[in-house]
Amino acid sequence: MSNEWLWIIFAIINFSLLLGVYRLFGKTGLFVWIGMATVIANVQVVKTIELFGITATLGNILYGTAFLATDILNEKYGKKDAKKAVWLGFSTLLVMTFVMQGALLFTPAEGDIAQSSIETIFGIGPQIALGSLTAYIVSQYFDVWIYTKIRKVFHSNRTLWLRNNASTMISQLLDSAIFCAIAFYGTYPLDIWLEIFLTTYIIKFIVAALDTPFMYWAKSMSRKEEAFND
Repeated sequence: MSNEWLWIIFAIINFSLLLGVYRLFGKTGLFVWIGMATVIANVQVVKTIELFGITATLGNILYGTAFLATDILNEKYGKKDAKKAVWLGFSTLLVMTFVMQGALLFTPAEGDIAQSSIETIFGIGPQIALGSLTAYIVSQYFDVWIYTKIRKVFHSNRTLWLRNNASTMISQLLDSAIFCAIAFYGTYPLDIWLEIFLTTYIIKFIVAALDTPFMYWAKSMSRKEEAFND
């Protein structure tokens, strides 16, 4: 099976799992998902693949589900809960970065087989770590803000696709710009830097478009899940 078909199937599975967690655990499930997705996406991002003729990182799908979860919270529960989820995801990412950097300081045993793999996954430079953390908190907060603004103008169920796609696509553009600016600007020639930025955003744009039917599915779910939270 080609990477392209596998990637599409992988996206459908990831978005379906998010809605499954939401169905089972309601709003609490969305909070948990955002924290989990943020951490796992930053592990997956280490792996690069060839996709639609460009080189892409693998974590973009799961990272995109965090934006969908935030939009679901904003749509069904309001801006306050969406902002709380953003800070939860940021705190989870911050703690993971700090704890795993500390873990790398330990001298491995003579027969250890994990150190090199852990260094590959978590041995990120401070510039990349700063870029990742900054991009996440700014873009996610912006997503909450712009979604709320768009909903005031386009508030009907028929325009749900518009506020979902517009907020996520613009926020992901901001996310890519901030991350690439902090993590890579000055490291590569400008033409290479632009290529990294554009290819990163193209994949995120596609992921944002793919989540549209899942947003409608989440909106149609019964609010009976409130029993888990209130």
